[in-house]
Amino acid sequence: MGVKGFVEGGIASIVAGCSTHPLDLIKVRMQLQGEKGLPAPAQQPIHSLRPAFAYHSHHGSAAAIMAPPPHVVAAPPRAGPISVGVKIFRTEGVKALFSGVSATVLRQTLYSTTRMGLYDILKTKWSDPESGNLPLGQKLLAGLVAGGVGAAVGNPADVAMVRMQADGRLPEAQRRNYKNVVDAISRMAKQEGVTSLWRGSGLTVNRAMIVTASQLASYDQIKEAILERHVMADGLGTHVTASFAAGFVASVASNPVDVIKTRVMNMKVEPGREAPYNGALDCAVKTVRAEGPMALYKGFIPTISRQGPFTVVLFVTLEQLRKLWPIITYAYEPIYSTMPDNLARNSSNRGITRCSRHTSCPADMVYRFQ
Repeated sequence: MGVKGFVEGGIASIVAGCSTHPLDLIKVRMQLQGEKGLPAPAQQPIHSLRPAFAYHSHHGSAAAIMAPPPHVVAAPPRAGPISVGVKIFRTEGVKALFSGVSATVLRQTLYSTTRMGLYDILKTKWSDPESGNLPLGQKLLAGLVAGGVGAAVGNPADVAMVRMQADGRLPEAQRRNYKNVVDAISRMAKQEGVTSLWRGSGLTVNRAMIVTASQLASYDQIKEAILERHVMADGLGTHVTASFAAGFVASVASNPVDVIKTRVMNMKVEPGREAPYNGALDCAVKTVRAEGPMALYKGFIPTISRQGPFTVVLFVTLEQLRKLWPIITYAYEPIYSTMPDNLARNSSNRGITRCSRHTSCPADMVYRFQ
């Protein structure tokens, strides 16, 4: 417990975050579709799909109907995850699919390392000493606490990641063009103030609490159910099944908060102008009024497409690290013994060997293989 949980959780989260980063970028771009306040594309004539009606119209033989006036912008068709991914690839290149990956690494290092390690500590502390089990309610509570603390720590990296991922959709003149996560955080602090690094932190904390509670608690609960009912043995099949189910639960629970968080973090506040949103509630109200309630589930397909693989990679990597941890760190345990020196030197004694790492070890120090 302690450092072990933080190290295992951090490594697993970084591996999962980097491997699913392109899916996360597509999700962010989809969540920003239809957002108000963005420059509208140049108005082009919209050719009628039924030219016969246009020809016999009262306006003569005009074969095209002009687009609405500038203040009325026709809603663009919704693009799916594959379309968004192909468009990014064609217009911005392969590298664009990994825009903000440095921010992802920092975010996972700060946010996920904290939440995974803290959840492990709380789960171990609150578990029944005899059975080792923890009720679902307490698992959820541990996830809420761990997620909230982790999000507060990692919010600056989260803001930087969202902005770097969304930058490519802006006109070139309006792009921020951050070089990396350090450049993004330093420029935000200088240009918009240090408080901008915690913009949307309330949403980040709420989302992280929901994600961590639903993801970690459901994984543990589903895994325990599979093992108790002897559906599968404690192996890769169980880990993949439980983690994918946990990813689905987390996606359904967190998507509405994630949409609002993305929009609040990405909004551009210019001096002398009113901010697009006054806060999370204002953003939610404006989004639902302008685009309907289902706008809160924009990007759900890429969310589950990303959350599923992310959760699978996260927990499969975590389970493998848990198996390797004793071999890496506790393969040999130092013991100061009062055994006779000749016994300590006898390498034929099973499980007992002299310290081969240092020549200055005292004669009575032996190492026991775990």
